[in-house]
Amino acid sequence: MKAKDSKPFFHIRKNSRYGFIDKTGKMVIKPEFDYVGPFSEGLAVVWIGDKEGYLDKKGKVVIEPIFDEAGNFSDGFAAVWYLGKWGYVDRKGKYLLAPVFDYAVDFSEGLAAVESDGKSGYVDKKGKLVIPQKFDEAGDFSEGLAKVMVGKKWGYIDKKGKIVIQEKFDDAGDFSEELARVNIGGELHKGKGIVIGGKWGYINKNGDSIVSPNFDEAGEFSEGLAIVKSASKWGYIDKQGKMAIRAQFSNAKNFSEGLAPVSKGNRWGYIDQSEKVVINFEFEKAEPFFEDLAEVWIENKYGYIDKTGKYIWKPTE
Repeated sequence: MKAKDSKPFFHIRKNSRYGFIDKTGKMVIKPEFDYVGPFSEGLAVVWIGDKEGYLDKKGKVVIEPIFDEAGNFSDGFAAVWYLGKWGYVDRKGKYLLAPVFDYAVDFSEGLAAVESDGKSGYVDKKGKLVIPQKFDEAGDFSEGLAKVMVGKKWGYIDKKGKIVIQEKFDDAGDFSEELARVNIGGELHKGKGIVIGGKWGYINKNGDSIVSPNFDEAGEFSEGLAIVKSASKWGYIDKQGKMAIRAQFSNAKNFSEGLAPVSKGNRWGYIDQSEKVVINFEFEKAEPFFEDLAEVWIENKYGYIDKTGKYIWKPTE
């Protein structure tokens, strides 16, 4: 989940260059970069040529673009890939951990998953390995728990590294609003790297089944509802597993700030939780609202709308 920002900036593209606007549509950083990521903790990833660094909200490059890949700042640090290995830098560009890992992800709730020689564990914000690298895969901590794979099955650990929900699922998601989606019966598609088939349901933090695994696909809970797919259509369920919005959409995304992007055919629009269409189906792509704006695409150009559907920044390329 993105953290709220007192003065959020939104990245835009103009004449194939990238910059930022504020939520009123005013240009605050001129579009002069090869590419930019979203701001996180006051810094944004910036591409210059084929290297990545970080930009502050004044538009100044504060960490030189020397990295082959750079993650978003979280808990004061960011994962960076340099010369084939991953490490972590602080907001001044100083290494917390030099690039020694085969893979590393952003910090979440004070811990970050790191992988070496096919095994994953967790480091803390002091750079100490606090949970040994003994898992075949490891996810982010969310609401105090993290999903981990042992063999071919997923379970959950607490922040001490203790297995608190046994490894018995064929795939699993992060906890959100006290529930996590889990898959029973799916198989890993090696080419795509994702689990195909099986059925999805939801468990609580005790590992109890709360929503039976009846769905072909499922998302995380957000604002009390979760997207689920059944018979090739997407809808929304509540935390008891009851269909709150019937499965009728070609695709759907999470509710955010009261609205959710949904598609019919190849066009996206927005609905509220009463199933009312609030913004018509007119976009090629659409993202959830964040800080009162949503990113939408038309003819390979993207812009931003407010909750009435009015453009704050018309689609540009």
